[in-house]
Amino acid sequence: MKRSTRAAIVLGTSLTILVAACGDDSTSSSDTKAASDTTVAAGDTTPAATGGGKVGFILPDSGSSARWEGFDRPLITAACAAAGIECDIQNAEGDAAKQATIADQMIADGVQVLAIVNLDSESGAAIQKKAAEAGVKNIDYDRLTLGGSADVYVSFDNVAVGTAQGEGIIECLGGAGKVEGKKIIQIHGSPTDNNATLFKQGYQAAIEGSGLETVGEEAVPDWDNEKGGVIFEQLLTAAGGSVDGVLVANDGLSLAAQAVLADAGLEAKTTGQDATVDGLRAILQGTQCMTVYKPVVKEAEGAVAAAVELLAGTPVTANATINNEVADIPYVQAAVTSIFIDQVKDVVADGFVTRDDVCKDIEDLCTANGI
Repeated sequence: MKRSTRAAIVLGTSLTILVAACGDDSTSSSDTKAASDTTVAAGDTTPAATGGGKVGFILPDSGSSARWEGFDRPLITAACAAAGIECDIQNAEGDAAKQATIADQMIADGVQVLAIVNLDSESGAAIQKKAAEAGVKNIDYDRLTLGGSADVYVSFDNVAVGTAQGEGIIECLGGAGKVEGKKIIQIHGSPTDNNATLFKQGYQAAIEGSGLETVGEEAVPDWDNEKGGVIFEQLLTAAGGSVDGVLVANDGLSLAAQAVLADAGLEAKTTGQDATVDGLRAILQGTQCMTVYKPVVKEAEGAVAAAVELLAGTPVTANATINNEVADIPYVQAAVTSIFIDQVKDVVADGFVTRDDVCKDIEDLCTANGI
């Protein structure tokens, strides 16, 4: 793939419904611990058009990726404040029963719109059914709930994420036409996450016919990084320790694979996703080859904008539709970008992460790469 192509893989129409930019909140990046539950009250500057309202957001966990607490929470908080609506933001911490309990309490507390990142489609659909029966509108945030009752889906082009990763591993290993016979291991995301299915669909199609040989692959339950490391170590051992690259579904799992490789005294090119601080630092240090930048600000603001429209009873402004196995629903789809070492500076310049976080103790690498 040519460098001009990889620099900006934009496969969705730009969102046109975003609310005001979120400023410095987007730089809270490296803390993966769950923040306290957040309630954002409508301020005195509420736009007259919104009429206020109460929205619940339930994030999935704080361990699988730094994004949920480091990016999504502060960006949703800022977008809700800018839109003048009250938002209750909580985290299920990977527990489907806890997510259901939080949802029940939010419904009892009078939310008019409920946005969830499901932990699996079955439990997510049950939450949405109960919400709909109570007259609450539903938003699928980031992950599509198959068989659910969502009124709108707000996410990225998830097949495009996988395509970027598949094309990325090809470029990392020499480029199209130069990877024949090279061996890779594939580490997939959680089998209960429909996004992981779409990522896999994208990268499998991208590498088909490339000449790459997959010598092992497995999905990681619940995107658990510790389990991912164990799974990768087993696959690496089964492959006799001979592998050129690792096609990994996100930065957390990529870092787990990198640790196993380092312990074994081996090197291999790895992919990732989310453009986390640690993932970007690994790219600069040469232990990770690429990641996929998903500007969460677009997703967070898109969800809040959709919530405002649902509160107002007006049609949701969307740029696509998607079928959730029940109906075709509006799909607010944001674009993604491939990030190799040359583009790390672009993620910093965008305000997604701070230079201080990315460059701590590796100032020379940042300077050398224009950061």
